[in-house]
Amino acid sequence: MSDLINNPIVIKKAYDYLSNDPVLKYLIEKFGDKINPLDRYDSNYALSICNLIIEQQISFKAAISIKKKFSKLVSKKSNDEILKIKNEKIQKIGISYRKVEYMKNVLFFFRENKIKINNMSEKEIINKLISIKGVGIWTCEMFLMFVCLRKDIFSFGDLALVNSIKKNYNINDFEILKSITENWKPYRTFAALLLWYSIENRIFFQPNNSLKKKLSTLK
Repeated sequence: MSDLINNPIVIKKAYDYLSNDPVLKYLIEKFGDKINPLDRYDSNYALSICNLIIEQQISFKAAISIKKKFSKLVSKKSNDEILKIKNEKIQKIGISYRKVEYMKNVLFFFRENKIKINNMSEKEIINKLISIKGVGIWTCEMFLMFVCLRKDIFSFGDLALVNSIKKNYNINDFEILKSITENWKPYRTFAALLLWYSIENRIFFQPNNSLKKKLSTLK
């Protein structure tokens, strides 16, 4: 598929389109060249979802630390070999018992099911993955963004994303927030990447008076 978020042509089209939004234009100009669409990519689907499970409901900083430990633990091991690692050993690196169970569920699922992700729609992928105990809609959405590299995914269940919109657009109304994201189709994944970078690095939109007027038309 050539319509993926790591394609330079798609990136340019996305940034050009999203620059119609004054907030995203500001963010693109500030750090658009620092966004790496492949930052969390892993061709091993099972392992990629295991890492997403690690990220569930913990801070970004804590997730990075634990994922590094997990990567070291499973280095050069096949998925079958990882399945054989005792749960207690995985727990020792900071992963809860329940999350370890969920990760094993994922590894077992991909061992038993050979699925061709590239030939599936977003809805088909979600319906397939959501059947795995421990995999929810947020995990599916992150998988679609970072592993399937789909260009028009957005997660309203991601607190950091929602907070970044609230901060950058100076809004609190969730319905207004949702309506703003509609303007980003079909490049919502790129908007999400920009908004994550914004809140992680504390770089927020600073409007002048003329931009405030233009921004009000987006709400």
